Amino acid sequence: MTLPRLAVVGCANRDVTIRVKDLPRTGETLLGEDLQESMGGKGANQAAAAARLGMATTFFGMVGRDSAGERVVRNLTAHGVDVRCVREGNGPTGTALITVDSHGENTIVVAPGVNDELDCRAQSFDVFDVVLGQLEVSARTMLDVARRSRCFLLNAAPPTKVHRDLLDASEVVIVNETELLGLTLSEISRCVVTLGARGAEYYEFGERRDVARPPVVQPVDTVGAGDVFCAAFATQFAHGRDMSEILKYAVTAGALATLAVGAQGALPLDSEVREWLARAS
Repeated sequence: MTLPRLAVVGCANRDVTIRVKDLPRTGETLLGEDLQESMGGKGANQAAAAARLGMATTFFGMVGRDSAGERVVRNLTAHGVDVRCVREGNGPTGTALITVDSHGENTIVVAPGVNDELDCRAQSFDVFDVVLGQLEVSARTMLDVARRSRCFLLNAAPPTKVHRDLLDASEVVIVNETELLGLTLSEISRCVVTLGARGAEYYEFGERRDVARPPVVQPVDTVGAGDVFCAAFATQFAHGRDMSEILKYAVTAGALATLAVGAQGALPLDSEVREWLARAS
């Protein structure tokens, strides 16, 4: 039996994180803990998470010719991601500045660097069963990828205006509640809305069809949890699972991803997710 293959197209970043008691308000200066550096970017996070969940995963992205870019590639390789389609640009590797409070909530500001240079027109995507993309790179690039994919899943994040053609080219659109505000559910054929600690809901043309609740955990850091959800969703979608099973698996994986610091600090294994699912059944 041939195992399904997943491609993730998106950005790769160096994450610089500082932990504080409370998130700063406008004009406020706070003292925090020491800076922590880790690897991130929605695309790289999702690729690493999918590979950790046992999926044959290829990442398409850009890094700079700098030490951060080298660390990004090494990190993805260590997680089992195929990095042969990662390209080097002339500028710096993208950087995300992250603040995390004592409840695990966060704010993120990204300097994209060479992520804006990503161009996949010379790449082939028809060999992949599922392609997963986000909106941290050019919308034009993502639309081109979607049109040339057998099955394209869109994580419409971060919040931005999404072109109608890209929504129509997506088999499923995944958003959180903030990202949903810029969309019209009734115009999207299939949409998953993530709700943080409350789980996720699945809609078809605006009508709710399914809902899943995650296990109760004490979050340490919610950065990257949504990316793990998207990766887990994509792996199960590629395997042809039914939507109820896909949602339960994805919300469980997303919850487990909050148990350590950093976007890739607690990437769960497939066996760990299934163990938690077995406890809940």
